[in-house]
Amino acid sequence: MRTCASAAEHTRIDVVCALIERGGAVLVAKRSQRMSMPDRWEFPGGKIHSNEDPQSAIVREIAEELGCSIRVKRALATVHHEYPDLTVILVPFVCELADGEPVALEHDELRWATEAELLALEWTAADVPVLRNYLAERNASRP
Repeated sequence: MRTCASAAEHTRIDVVCALIERGGAVLVAKRSQRMSMPDRWEFPGGKIHSNEDPQSAIVREIAEELGCSIRVKRALATVHHEYPDLTVILVPFVCELADGEPVALEHDELRWATEAELLALEWTAADVPVLRNYLAERNASRP
């Protein structure tokens, strides 16, 4: 049985993700076999580079990962998630497409998902609280 990872083994990464909205649906991405946690769903995004602000990072990451450009509408609450050997600090942004159509350049699949479809997907653990926060905010703002 494995014990807790030592401080030397435990890494922290700062990442961003985009909840890209269109017509009541949100774009989600299925992780490829080349990625950790393959076949799990996530909101697309990636690592924040040193000396890069999170908003610039998400615009860059979406251009690299999906080949399109986005406009950031607002930030959601930052999520801290502990994996066994990794701490993920995840900064989510609600966005809209600015130009182009998303293409799965790194993922196995992209999908525009409604709220019911979002709830039925198998998510990466770090994305689950992002989804909960997003749906709570979205449902609170409905009349």
